Amino acid sequence: MPAFVTFGRILFAVLFIYTGATKLFAIQATADFIASKIVVPEAIEPYAKQIETATAMTTPQLLAIAVGGLEIIAGLMIALNFGARFFAMLMIIYIAVSTYLSADFWNLAAPENAKMVVDALKNLAIIGALCMIIGYGRTTRPAESAYGDV
Repeated sequence: MPAFVTFGRILFAVLFIYTGATKLFAIQATADFIASKIVVPEAIEPYAKQIETATAMTTPQLLAIAVGGLEIIAGLMIALNFGARFFAMLMIIYIAVSTYLSADFWNLAAPENAKMVVDALKNLAIIGALCMIIGYGRTTRPAESAYGDV
């Protein structure tokens, strides 16, 4: 059983590693998408401008790099089972926020929102798998004790 869990973790982590790499390889396209969805709040706008000046990059570009890096690092840590619970929690927060910001299916009519609904449901399933990673933990347990508390 632990071999299947390890194999499953690795296969699951490939999703995050791949999507993070595609975000980093296409930073400008990712930044354009982020810019269309996120507006920098006025309270932190002066700080964002300072960071933009220091790095010579726009806030959406910096967010694209941060998101791509988070996905790659979280994918690797989940695959290697090193800090998997922590990174799974981070990914739950990230996926929930990004689903809310990007899947605007509640403002569209029924036939046009089908793809966005499916994408939101896929993200919900990924959150469920991340919850299983959090619940399973680092050490393996016998099936009886793992399911005895349900």
